[in-house]
Amino acid sequence: MKFGGTSIADAEKIRAAARRAIRTGKRGHQVVMVVSAMGKATDVLTELARKASSGTEPPRREMDQLLATGEQVTISLMAMALEAAGASAISFTAGQIGMVTDDVHTKAKIKSIDVRRIHEQLDAGKIVIIAGFQGVTETGAVTTLGRGGSNVTLVAIAAALKAEVCENYTDVDGIFTADPRIVPSARKIERISYDEMLELASLGASVLHNRAVEFAKKYDVPIHVRSSLHNRKGTMIVAETESMERIVVSGVALKGDLARVTLHDVPDTPGVAARILHAIAIGGIVVDDIIQTIAGKRKATVSFTVEFSDLSDARKVIAKLCKTLKCKAIFEDHLAKVSVVGVGMRIHTHVAERMFATLAKAKINIENITTSEIKISCLIDRGQGKRAMRLIHDAFNLGRKKPGAGKKKKKPHAHKAS
Repeated sequence: MKFGGTSIADAEKIRAAARRAIRTGKRGHQVVMVVSAMGKATDVLTELARKASSGTEPPRREMDQLLATGEQVTISLMAMALEAAGASAISFTAGQIGMVTDDVHTKAKIKSIDVRRIHEQLDAGKIVIIAGFQGVTETGAVTTLGRGGSNVTLVAIAAALKAEVCENYTDVDGIFTADPRIVPSARKIERISYDEMLELASLGASVLHNRAVEFAKKYDVPIHVRSSLHNRKGTMIVAETESMERIVVSGVALKGDLARVTLHDVPDTPGVAARILHAIAIGGIVVDDIIQTIAGKRKATVSFTVEFSDLSDARKVIAKLCKTLKCKAIFEDHLAKVSVVGVGMRIHTHVAERMFATLAKAKINIENITTSEIKISCLIDRGQGKRAMRLIHDAFNLGRKKPGAGKKKKKPHAHKAS
């Protein structure tokens, strides 16, 4: 059971999560809880780091050391709430359960988990609370797993324990056909495949991070995304079934903060593209869409998108590359990407046509198009992103049906003249 920051934002919500865990335990389950930092605790710590560093970028190792304390506070409070409610509980940091990661600070990846200590405490009848979002290197340095890291912790531990149920509690009812804050008519999806969820997560759906979905798919861990506010069922993320192909488009996603890096006059010789992307990868920057075109004799143009938050790091890496490759760089930070996703797109046609026609009718210019067998994405101006999302959602009839929709209207009775 994983509880995000908004679900444990204060003492009352922590007690509510504790009561839910106790009820689950009374139904015969051994319970492991993964918790995030409370509410906006991570944002507060980040702001303190910025002030302490006089506005300069703080060292990443020290940022990890600092941010990991947010979850350490929560695990202790959760254990106290459980004990006060009559349950036996124990809390662990990631280091205490041997969650070993690589040494890429602020974006670490899990390498291994030693579950023996967890099993010992579960077998002793205790509810185990584990700090999400963090790990340790083989040399003992504290690391964090990056955005959505607590979800990664949840799925990784569920896989390592071969858990029967993996529940992600949040402040929304499940996975929706679009972000309901942007598209009020968005409806909850009952079941969605790993591949669809992976695409939606990587394309901007914020409920579950794509790295968590990758873990779930690799180890076949079904995830139940549900609300911490009530007991209704949420959305099950599971392996693909044949019936899912009957739904052409499952959802629309918007990635609202993208930047594009374009390199002009790049030498058109073998190995140059690999050299560029190697430098970007070493810098810990995740690249999205990549396009290379021939720009002239022995010259090429290479363009790729990155998260806006990575643009500062990308500028530093590209500045060094441009000196050695003698190329020119242009940076654009005004972009968004709107996408449609659905496994049914494999066997149905006209999806691209409908999407492009919808944007054209609204006079929204498409700057780039990328596709896979289950998604179509368009790069557009950031200021038009939310409007584009709503229009495409309507174009594919993904919203909730209005009361009375689909019912035939009765014809008015004809009155005979007297």
